[in-house]
Amino acid sequence: MSAEVMKAVVASYYNNIAAMNTSGVLENFAQDAISHDPVGEPAAKVHEGFSEFLGRLQAVFEKLETVTEHIFTSGNSAAVKWTTQGTAKSGKIVTFEGITVFEFNEAGKIQTTHAYWSPAAMIAQLRS
Repeated sequence: MSAEVMKAVVASYYNNIAAMNTSGVLENFAQDAISHDPVGEPAAKVHEGFSEFLGRLQAVFEKLETVTEHIFTSGNSAAVKWTTQGTAKSGKIVTFEGITVFEFNEAGKIQTTHAYWSPAAMIAQLRS
């Protein structure tokens, strides 16, 4: 798979999360896609639980913006170093960062994600 295709899908993924557009995000995933987000938590079937995940973000955040600082591709995988700035409904601004590894299927859809980041650090910022 070309690096350009993977980078376009990654851009669509983050743009649709920023827009809090569930259907737009899900269009990027294979029907049987699995997400490890964050790594260490139980894996989730993306099409079964993403609406709930996005709903939790919408309950807390007024705005989310993600900058993809680096995208490294090889074969059918892309590793993305990202930083997200969120504006909570309370007005508090938080910044969190991580690395997500995307694995793509032959159709150019995301098959698996492994996200390395700390939700606890983000929550601590919201509470401070």
